[in-house]
Amino acid sequence: MNVGVLTVPFHDEPLEDTLEYLAGIGVDAVELGCGGHPGDAHLPRERHLHDPDARAALRDTLDEHGLSVSALATHNNPLHPDDDTADRADTELREAVELAAQLDVNTVTAFSGLPAGGPNDEVPNWITAPWPSVHADAHEYQWGVAEEYWADLAAFADSHGVDVAVEMHPNMLVYEPHGMLELRKRTNDRIGANFDPSHLYWQGVDVPEAIRLLGDRDAIHHVHAKDTKVYESNARTKGVLDTTPYGDVEDRSWLFRSVGYGHGEAHWKDVVSTLRMVGYDGALSIEHEDALTSSREGLEKAVDVLQRAVFETSPGEAFWA
Repeated sequence: MNVGVLTVPFHDEPLEDTLEYLAGIGVDAVELGCGGHPGDAHLPRERHLHDPDARAALRDTLDEHGLSVSALATHNNPLHPDDDTADRADTELREAVELAAQLDVNTVTAFSGLPAGGPNDEVPNWITAPWPSVHADAHEYQWGVAEEYWADLAAFADSHGVDVAVEMHPNMLVYEPHGMLELRKRTNDRIGANFDPSHLYWQGVDVPEAIRLLGDRDAIHHVHAKDTKVYESNARTKGVLDTTPYGDVEDRSWLFRSVGYGHGEAHWKDVVSTLRMVGYDGALSIEHEDALTSSREGLEKAVDVLQRAVFETSPGEAFWA
C-alpha cells in the first residue's frame, strides 16, 4: 500500500514540476486526470493516445521521479439525457480506458453517471426516496438505462484489461456501497469502487464496515484519501442533504477536509488496516478539496498522517500462533 495524489490541484503547474514536488514530500504514486471534471492538464488524452513518443516521455518523467500511476481519472456523466453530453462523456471514458491499457495502468476512475427520471426528461434526477411511487418508477427506469450502458462499457474495459473504479458520489446513480454492488452485479468484475470515504461519512455510512462489505466481494479497485467533517451545529437543524455552496464554510452541515481533520489518525489507521484485511494493496490517492487550507498545506498534512498509517511490508508468518 502506498500514498498517492490526484494531481488536479496543480493543473496550472507543469507536470514535471508537480511530480518533483510530490516526490519531494514522500508521495509514491499519482492519479492523472485525462478528461471530464478532472480535466487533462497533466495528461492530454488525445495526444497521448495517438503519440507513442508522448507516452514514452511520460514514462521517463515518472521514472525520473520514482513515481507510478495508480489510475487515470475521467469523472463525467455518460448517462446524461442530453445526447451530446452523454456522447462526449462516453468518448472520454472509453479513450481513458484505451490510454490506460497503452500506459500499462490497470485502473480508470469515474462516476456511474445519472440519467433523467424518464425517457422524455431533460435533466438528470437524483432519486433519494421511493415515495411517492413515481420516484420509485423513475429509479427503476434509471437502473435500466445504467445497465444497458455499463454492461457494454464493462465488456469494453475487459477487452482492454482495465478496471473501472466508480466513485460513489451524490447526484450520481451509484452513491453508496449497495448501489455499487448492484452495478457490479449487472455488469462484470471490471466494475468496482473507487472507494472515496468522504462521500460516505456525511451519509452516516460506517467506513470500515463499507470496506468490509465491498472488499469481501473483491469490489474495491482504487481508493481516494479524503476526509469529511460533519458540523453538528448546522446539521442539527438542516440535516446533511445540504445545498449550501461549498464556499460558504460557516453555514454548511459538512465540509470536505484534509485527511486527519475530519477523523483522527487512529481512525485512518483503522481504515488502512481494514483495507489490508480485505486484500487491498494499492494507492491511497489523496484528493484535496479542503476549503480551509491551501492545496500544498492540505496535501502535506495528509501525507504526514498517511505515511504513519500505511504498511510498507508484508505481514509474514504468524509465528506467535
